[in-house]
Amino acid sequence: MSFLSKVSVRSPWLYRINAGSCNGCDVELATTALIPRYDVERLGCQYCGTPKHADIVLITGPLTARIKDKVLQVYQEIPDPKVTIAVGICPISGGVFRDSYAIEGPIDKYIDVDVNIPGCPPRPQAILEGIAMAIEIWKQRL
Repeated sequence: MSFLSKVSVRSPWLYRINAGSCNGCDVELATTALIPRYDVERLGCQYCGTPKHADIVLITGPLTARIKDKVLQVYQEIPDPKVTIAVGICPISGGVFRDSYAIEGPIDKYIDVDVNIPGCPPRPQAILEGIAMAIEIWKQRL
């Protein structure tokens, strides 16, 4: 066990990046954050407002050409070790927008993805399971 993992008993912070989403996945992420039945904070994590404090990044949307550079810039601001989750089918494959001239994705062409949560949009239970998997990966990387 490394020194950092011994002294690090803090909770991972979540940060969300919208890469051109229709907001369906974002609504489900809000569901996991705000509705007590799902309450992502019971997994020991919470959302943060800046990428510089994030440990786990959740990416929604198919990565549009218009927003690609800004997504990659924000992603670079997240310190290592970070865990990346692709939420919904759009960042995984482009979803219904695949093969469009406006789509640069899938996201794994540009960013290493650790956990995929398929669905359009994914159910809150699937999101919680994906975040739990990401927390375990994050703990191993400390």
